[in-house]
Amino acid sequence: MKLSAAVLFFSILLQYCTSSGQPDSRAGFISIDCGIPENSTYQDLTSTILYVSDRGFVTSGENRNISAGYISPSLAQRYYTVRAFASGVRNCYTLPSLVAGNKYLVRAAFYYADYDGLSTPPVFDLYLGASLWHEVRFRDAAAINWMDVVAVAPTDFLQVCLVNKGTGTPFISGLDLRPLRSTLYPEANASQSLVMVNANRCNVGPTDKSVVRYPLDPHDRIWLAYGAVPAWTEASATSVVRNYLADPYDAPSAVMQSAATPSDGSVLSFSWDTSDDRSVDASSATYLLVLYFAELQRVSASGELRRQFDIAVDGTAWNREPYSPPYLFADSFSGTVQGQARHSVSLTATRNATLPPLLNAMEVYLVRPVDEAATDPGDAKAMIAIQEAYVVSKNWMGDPCAPKAFAWEGLDCTTDPPTGTPRITALNLSSSGLTGPITTYFGDLKALQYLDLSHNNLSGSIPDCLGQLPFLVFLDLSSNDLRGPVPYTLLQKSHNGTLSLRLSNNPNLSGNGSGPKKLNGAALLSAIIIPTVAATALSVTFIALLLRALKEQARRRAVDPTPRDETALLENREFSYRELKHITKNFSLEIGRGGFGAVFLGYLGNGNPVAVKIRSESSSQGGKEFLAEAQHLTRVHHKNLVSLIGYCKDKDHFALVYEYMPEGNLQDHLRLRDTCTHRPLTWQQRLQIALDAAQGLEYLHVACKPALIHRDVKSRNILLTTGLGAKIADFGLTKAFSDSETHITTEPAGTMGYLDPEYYRSYRASEKSDVYSFGVVLLELVTGQSPVVPVDDSVSVHVGEWVQQSLDRGGGVESVVDPSMGRCERGDYDVNSVWKVADLALRCRREASRERPTMTDVVAQIRESVELEAARRSSASGAAAAGGGGGLRSCAGERDAFEVVEGSVGETAGAAPGPAMI
Repeated sequence: MKLSAAVLFFSILLQYCTSSGQPDSRAGFISIDCGIPENSTYQDLTSTILYVSDRGFVTSGENRNISAGYISPSLAQRYYTVRAFASGVRNCYTLPSLVAGNKYLVRAAFYYADYDGLSTPPVFDLYLGASLWHEVRFRDAAAINWMDVVAVAPTDFLQVCLVNKGTGTPFISGLDLRPLRSTLYPEANASQSLVMVNANRCNVGPTDKSVVRYPLDPHDRIWLAYGAVPAWTEASATSVVRNYLADPYDAPSAVMQSAATPSDGSVLSFSWDTSDDRSVDASSATYLLVLYFAELQRVSASGELRRQFDIAVDGTAWNREPYSPPYLFADSFSGTVQGQARHSVSLTATRNATLPPLLNAMEVYLVRPVDEAATDPGDAKAMIAIQEAYVVSKNWMGDPCAPKAFAWEGLDCTTDPPTGTPRITALNLSSSGLTGPITTYFGDLKALQYLDLSHNNLSGSIPDCLGQLPFLVFLDLSSNDLRGPVPYTLLQKSHNGTLSLRLSNNPNLSGNGSGPKKLNGAALLSAIIIPTVAATALSVTFIALLLRALKEQARRRAVDPTPRDETALLENREFSYRELKHITKNFSLEIGRGGFGAVFLGYLGNGNPVAVKIRSESSSQGGKEFLAEAQHLTRVHHKNLVSLIGYCKDKDHFALVYEYMPEGNLQDHLRLRDTCTHRPLTWQQRLQIALDAAQGLEYLHVACKPALIHRDVKSRNILLTTGLGAKIADFGLTKAFSDSETHITTEPAGTMGYLDPEYYRSYRASEKSDVYSFGVVLLELVTGQSPVVPVDDSVSVHVGEWVQQSLDRGGGVESVVDPSMGRCERGDYDVNSVWKVADLALRCRREASRERPTMTDVVAQIRESVELEAARRSSASGAAAAGGGGGLRSCAGERDAFEVVEGSVGETAGAAPGPAMI
């Protein structure tokens, strides 16, 4: 059988798409070549992307080879095989180790090539999690189909499912995942995804069959050439076309360096027809259209060369004023269209223009609402773990509860009213052939009410976690081989009538029966009486110790009547200036200096070290301000705030006495990163420091009434304990603000590099001012850089701009991570954890304060990063222990090719690009 030119193009293109089942070390990619032998890998020589088999991503299906007649030397390796799913209605791949809430591009690729000998391409549905992605169909047996989706991960994994509709066996050739920055494609969010079908991502300028993708596009989007149009002329430039920092689409320079202009005239127009997408109702479907522009020719200020045009979509103007593209910068217009099968675009030069309009690139996405709520993440993870533990031979694939038509057998799910999220309330695994111990993952099903594990071969003891399920009312463990005592919590609930407990036919189980009423005397003694006696004895002991402690406290108060109530600590620890001179040995050792004044090391009478902060003579703070500060500090107590010991107000002498922090400040630790002698901070240590500091700031913002803003958050004001715990210092210079959420000051306080630009302009301080500054601290922790990063001898940029630009250039988070974290045998880090903190930091320092998270949000997200890193370390430890141009056409020039193309330049004149380029 002769292989068509279009197929040659697509298979070359899609060879790029196969990548590693482990995240690519440079870009965080996951790429899967479906159907190749287990554990086999290979690297594409052009893209350098590593491809692996789908082992570990899917548990069903079988590997098949395509028919020999469809193979040619130019066919990409990933299309030689497929994985087919002849059994089951829904079969799913699981893409693990993601970050919940992060944005990803997922691509699925299909090449039928008569792998089953039936010469009849199937039609089936593709789902992303619980929501329909798109229908998969083919023009003929030689057609290659690929489709992208941009989506937000609702949990730390994504599932891609193939659903049999009774019109042929589903199969897949390749599956890819690419992480995206959260700022890209803002139209994709938790409530809707963007689906690309028919290859509608076009590089408009080139007239050949060229293709742009990774590494030219760091996000590995596939940009197909729109193809030659007689009425259009190609314009091009060799200079790099840059992106704005806040660019929402980040088109690559290789695409933006060319454009199409009308050959003869002042109008560039085209249209596209959605009616051939048979799985979508054109009258109700919504599409996102993105048009890309960049000026490639220097225009004159005098107006002799002026490019200026209007943009209209379906007859509606998209620009308010005549538009002129920026020179060598990528710009875009985007919007949604709906309600009709055919849509049109026209770019019309204005009367003042001397140059025709141009168009560099465009994308069209179907906006797909997330109309099916996924199962609660905790429940879903627990069920997946249970399935893996017992290899349950049911329809246990994909989301456990959704869609309802594919819900797992044996489950009952109930929608949680506050969240709209399905929760698993009943699980029936009776007579399911379960063997081994009862996994503790059942205890993670927190909404479970009914659990039936009867008539299996379960062994071992009954885990205590079953007794901790708050809503469990029925538990049947009968007819197994369980042994040992019944957990007291289960017996207690059964005895008081809140739980129906069935335990019969477990001959080695102490207290065998349906509930505690059937227990024999010995079992009753061991299960109830002994724990009760033990608890009583412990209570008596505790009361005796408590009385002894109270007596000792009373004795101490008789000796030293000074109250030690923490809330009154400041008021009752007033030092004289003479005392301060004594404990600091006449202020002999200065350990720091700030806006308030110098800081000296001192020792109290009991030998405890303290930091004494003396107000400088140049300080503008007067006695009234100092007393106000002291009053605030009397009510500020938190484990992540530097504790106040006392104060001094002796004539003109003012001082504050704090606990001494032996490890100094965070800034110094980050600056000592170039030598192993100073033991650079690991990522785990940096995360804990970030979490501690964030909790301290959250306390100031939330727990203090009225709230306190720090106004000078910086790495130098984060002090470290011996164990590298972090505490916020210098919050004594903050000022309370009213419930109006803002506080106006006569001049902005703070340190340059950390200072909120909105606060600097308006002198209006809020919690979000601290959030901005803390975002800079997070960037310091990630990069090891100071707030101002020198680019060369004469130019410096803010660390936030430096990070954003590095990421925009496609360097990945590895390009900005502090290299000292990998030196001196300090270990590595979880890249997703670092990504999450870097993204959080950039959101903290957004220009508009309303777009920044709260410190409560910051704490929550850092905790998630801590958990990711902890999971990686745990896994690593475990591994170590175990050893005018008509209708919008295909970018290859033919409408049919929308289903196929992923490729590069074809070898035959007029042919579509070949398949080795993807």
